Amino acid sequence: MAALSLREPDRIPIDLGQAGGDGITIKAYENLIGYLGLPARQIRIQNRAAQTAQVDEDVLQRFHVDTRRLDLGSPDCRQEKNVGENSYIDEWGLVRKRPEHGFYYDIVSSPMAKMDTGTAIEQFPWPDPHDPGRFRGLKEAAKDLHENSDYAVILQVNCTFFLRCGELRGWENFYMDLAAEPEFASALMNRYLDFKLAIAERALDEVEENVDVVYCLSDDLGMSDRTIVSPEMYRELIKPIQKRLFDFFKARTPAKRFYHCDGAVYPIIGDFIEIGTEAFNPIQVSAAGMNDTKRLKREFGDRLAFWGAIDTYTIMPFGTVEDVRREVSERIHDLGPGGGYVLCAVHNIQPDVPPENVVAMYETAYEMGRYPLESRQTLP
Repeated sequence: MAALSLREPDRIPIDLGQAGGDGITIKAYENLIGYLGLPARQIRIQNRAAQTAQVDEDVLQRFHVDTRRLDLGSPDCRQEKNVGENSYIDEWGLVRKRPEHGFYYDIVSSPMAKMDTGTAIEQFPWPDPHDPGRFRGLKEAAKDLHENSDYAVILQVNCTFFLRCGELRGWENFYMDLAAEPEFASALMNRYLDFKLAIAERALDEVEENVDVVYCLSDDLGMSDRTIVSPEMYRELIKPIQKRLFDFFKARTPAKRFYHCDGAVYPIIGDFIEIGTEAFNPIQVSAAGMNDTKRLKREFGDRLAFWGAIDTYTIMPFGTVEDVRREVSERIHDLGPGGGYVLCAVHNIQPDVPPENVVAMYETAYEMGRYPLESRQTLP
């Protein structure tokens, strides 16, 4: 919490699979368990679509992970159902299918794709945000983590609306909506956010002040070379809704506000700060404008904590152990001075990442992340 408050703690905090966009895929996790010589176990799925694993306590302790996640439950009604081989439908009516030999589930059917924009919002069968299954056991779990551990507790109430509306409408439709029917696009995003904030309000009532960080949002707005929509469109249509979201949390909890956004978003990081982001993840250093982490720290580090930044595009899958250690050293020394840095990989660790590189990342972070930070030249 000192780091997130932009103060230097005893060492840089470490994260793995406890916030969002910071996890590990099932295959990579299986490889890691074997490499570490830990007892075999049934791998639990964290996110079915992304095929990420729930990280077990022995692994979290092995890597000195300083965070613990607190998830909402699944709704009692409209639970996910399998529909054919390697396919399932969720509570929204989205159908996802995993291709043969594929790693992830892709959307193959969007429930609002063929609906008329004039009546779609009113006619759509919206799920129940107050379904008791979402909140069952949440109060007790938050209280237990807060009172019986010294980890930062992260409440998962991700209120993503931009990406979800794109999934509901189908991406081609939704991009056309943004350009040709912006009033409808805005109304749809606000209506979806109404649903998510109703869940968040109940969840915050349940956990009271027993959480330290709230995972507020994971709307990806960047590709590898530019923003998905223009900065002008972002500021006109999306930013006001994001501000409404962050104002909601700011008024209801002292917990730090966490925003996950992939890609080349350097031109709008200042906007993220303006709407109320306190912790920004994942710092996709392979994207345009994002690799110069020293510049990011210089320009935004007095107002924003950085969370992530260890490259999973080339360094983690294709680099040597020494390459990984140098990457960790560089990001620590760019982003760590004065606090304001939580270390983890840029998004989920993929199946092609060698387990020795995962170990090298976390061991180097624990070794080199102690304050006062030493010169990176001390690393061979």
